[in-house]
Amino acid sequence: MAALPTTPKGRRTREHLVSAGRAVFARDGYVNARMGDVANEADISMGGLYRYFKDKEDLFAQVIEDLHEQLFDASASREHNFREDPYQSLLASNRGYLEIYSENRDVMRAFIQAAHVEKRFQDIWWHMRNRHVERFTGALSRAHGITEIEGVDVKLHVEAMACMAEQSAYIWFAQDNLHGGAVSLDDAARCITHNWYTTFFPPRAC
Repeated sequence: MAALPTTPKGRRTREHLVSAGRAVFARDGYVNARMGDVANEADISMGGLYRYFKDKEDLFAQVIEDLHEQLFDASASREHNFREDPYQSLLASNRGYLEIYSENRDVMRAFIQAAHVEKRFQDIWWHMRNRHVERFTGALSRAHGITEIEGVDVKLHVEAMACMAEQSAYIWFAQDNLHGGAVSLDDAARCITHNWYTTFFPPRAC
């Protein structure tokens, strides 16, 4: 990756190029996107574009890094205390994640495509999901003392639920045409939250 610009103008230009790249990747997918299309979208010369990003992979990595931070931040519930009200905390976290995913469904579709053809993006995808898994696994232990379920390490359960949430978002939003239309955010959040909640906080026998 090229060195980060040090001037305000340089930083603004770089942000503009990332925005243009995001639009092109969302429109064309990762495989079909071209740096020339990004340059046209940004109204900048190819030489100007290459001063900031060495290739398509480099630019897309920045697009995904920015999006990952948005997803990670949006899935952190700050309005509800996870220890005192785990259901509402989970609902807020899931809705936040799904809202950002839905808004960026085309980029996320391109990202999954990229993860299948470039190891760099496979590694980024793995890091992204593990970051979410580690955060929730730690929260369960700290807030509720949950470290295993049915004799199985709770992290394995968290991974299973994270896969469910991620794949559901992909089907419902990134592949909404195949699904027959996008699912409403409220329905999606309630559905996923029900599964998370009943997995980690099952009803107790009377």
